Amino acid sequence: MSTASLASELGSVRDLPICAQPAQTVTSHPSTSAETMQTIHTPSPTAVPNARRTALRDGTQRVLRAVIPPILGFALLILIWELVSMKTKGIPGPLVVWHAAVALFSDPFYSNGPNDQGIGWNILSSLKRVAIGFGFAAAVGIPMGFLIGRFQFLNKALDPLISLLRPVSPLAWLPIGLLVFKKADPAATWTIFICSIWPMILNTAQGVQRVPQDYMNVARVLNLSEWKIITKILFPSVLPYMLTGIRLSIGTAWLVIVAAEMLTGGVGIGFWVWDEWNNLKVEHIIIAIFVIGIVGLLLEQLLIQLAKRFSYENA
Repeated sequence: MSTASLASELGSVRDLPICAQPAQTVTSHPSTSAETMQTIHTPSPTAVPNARRTALRDGTQRVLRAVIPPILGFALLILIWELVSMKTKGIPGPLVVWHAAVALFSDPFYSNGPNDQGIGWNILSSLKRVAIGFGFAAAVGIPMGFLIGRFQFLNKALDPLISLLRPVSPLAWLPIGLLVFKKADPAATWTIFICSIWPMILNTAQGVQRVPQDYMNVARVLNLSEWKIITKILFPSVLPYMLTGIRLSIGTAWLVIVAAEMLTGGVGIGFWVWDEWNNLKVEHIIIAIFVIGIVGLLLEQLLIQLAKRFSYENA
């Protein structure tokens, strides 16, 4: 075949209409695909409002499930309280106590002398005693718990003493405090100290004993000092146990201070309850019961949130 005939055949192949059609098909596919994808992903006009209504409905249901049971519980308590007040002479009903509480908290910080002060001053005085006694208990109990958990000899030496003294009622220590301090106020603080120290000692010691042995082996290999072992290994591991002991101690301290102040007198919520009983103001006693419960609940919730703040799960 000659060169001229080969060139003419190649030119005829290029002029065939079939070669142009695939190019048109390739260029037409992207636009068709884009239009199809746009049609698929474009939300319908009612999809967004429906999603918002569903989220709002779910949120409302969660709120109702969290709020309605406590409301029903309080309503049941008030109903039983009203029925008891109707059947029992001398117990005021919820409405009478409510009016007394409004009058009482309208001026909670009045002061007409050492034996006639508002309920606000009595609450603050009790909290002050609890804070002092609890602070001393933490300063003594937490280091003692570390030592007992860290050294087996101290554990064996002090465990029988703790087992002997821990079940003793805190109020049994009150006469000892009066004998030693000669005053009611430090005696009440001493009672808070002695009842608060045991949970902190036991929980801290338990936390130290539950530290993984691998951590201690690493510390031994690295030849760490005892101070670094306590601060770098033991303290972070023991902190959740320590906070649990602190929470138990603050609850016990708030329970005991009311009884201690009833016996020692002075200014405090416990003394105020006893004084109102002597004045036959039962509605004020019921108010004090609610106040004591609310303050104790707030203290416990504060320490629970503190424990969550230092929990490994939330780190």
